[in-house]
Amino acid sequence: MADLKTTFLGIESPNPFWLASAPPTDKAYNVNRAFEAGWGGVVWKTLGEDGPPIVNVNGPRYSALHSNERRVIGFNNIELITDRPLQTNLDEIRQVKRDWPDRAMVVSVMLPMNEKAWADNLPRIEDTGADAFELNFGCPHGMSERGMGAAVGQVPEYIQMATEWAKKAASIPVIVKLTPNVANILPPAKAALDGGADAVSLINTINSIMGVNYDTLTMYPTTDGMGTHGGYCGEAVKPIALNMVAEIARSQATRGLPISGIGGVTDWRDAVDFLALGASNVQVCTAAMVYGFKIVDDLVDGLSTFLDEKGLTLDQLVGKAVPSVTDWQYLNLNYEEKAVIDQDLCIKCGRCHVVCEDTSHQAITHTVDGERRFEVIDEECVGCNLCVSVCPVDSCITMKQTSDDSDPKLNWTAHPNNPMRNTD
Repeated sequence: MADLKTTFLGIESPNPFWLASAPPTDKAYNVNRAFEAGWGGVVWKTLGEDGPPIVNVNGPRYSALHSNERRVIGFNNIELITDRPLQTNLDEIRQVKRDWPDRAMVVSVMLPMNEKAWADNLPRIEDTGADAFELNFGCPHGMSERGMGAAVGQVPEYIQMATEWAKKAASIPVIVKLTPNVANILPPAKAALDGGADAVSLINTINSIMGVNYDTLTMYPTTDGMGTHGGYCGEAVKPIALNMVAEIARSQATRGLPISGIGGVTDWRDAVDFLALGASNVQVCTAAMVYGFKIVDDLVDGLSTFLDEKGLTLDQLVGKAVPSVTDWQYLNLNYEEKAVIDQDLCIKCGRCHVVCEDTSHQAITHTVDGERRFEVIDEECVGCNLCVSVCPVDSCITMKQTSDDSDPKLNWTAHPNNPMRNTD
């Protein structure tokens, strides 16, 4: 099997799968179970400073978005940072790191926006033997109302300032965890880099409300009849996370900044997506909360097998797909594909015809010579891929290139219909 040992910021771990800062990493009991199961590292649930205790609600903290088969595809939580005493956490971190020296131990921290808080607390946390800090600038609920979490992560100047404080107080690597609740991920990432961050991790959770209770017509879930927005995560957020990871990986301003990828990693394919688009390792939370810690076996086995089949090392996979990501204006407008339906695989459900007829380009028949038969009308097909997306049979509908490779490439920057084209 392919060797999955990784070194991230000088931190060695037996595989690139870390548990993200969240309920599964809140105490030694959970982390020990995770390491026994085979996880390569953890990011300990976010620590705050000594002071008034963190108080969580005693009603529902989690809610889920389910598929029609009641499989969890999205998850929402309103839990705050750790509500256990700081010293209790520090004692447990020290012991776990001593017992598992070959595993990555990163500690998430969230502190007020004053330099003294960072100068006082980071050395105390670092004394546990932790390998790195992860600065939580992403939590969108509860703590943001107190001027921390996403309230910092949405202001690049605050990110840079707090990162500089952390770097001044710490002698171990500093990872900045970014919030997705921004219009453009690049300014926060650049601010972290300018502040001296050794890496970024993303994404944190997305502001969300999961729905309504149809009996009471209140939002769901509630605590004593009232509810609040929470942080959305799980496999449904993966496309958003991948886009942000890829943007950082390909941007000239942030290229080369190490990335720890987070957001919907559920199986080994998800890990491949993140790694190929620029992440050096991945963090997992929701999948572990839904399926338990043993899912790491499938993650490790699947990724190892994939690398073996491709003849790649883990390092060679990282960033492999980044050169293929570009802006729309640079896509080749002379390239064409058409859909092709495999009649041997077609179950004649008609979904391709219905969606193409109602919402696309009327390019699929429903009858041929008086028989129910679905075929693509090449003259009408624009290669949009909608039929492929909705077909319930894998590989029944595929896309075939119909343009000639010898045709000149033409993108929007040079297209004659573009009024802003460069004519020099």
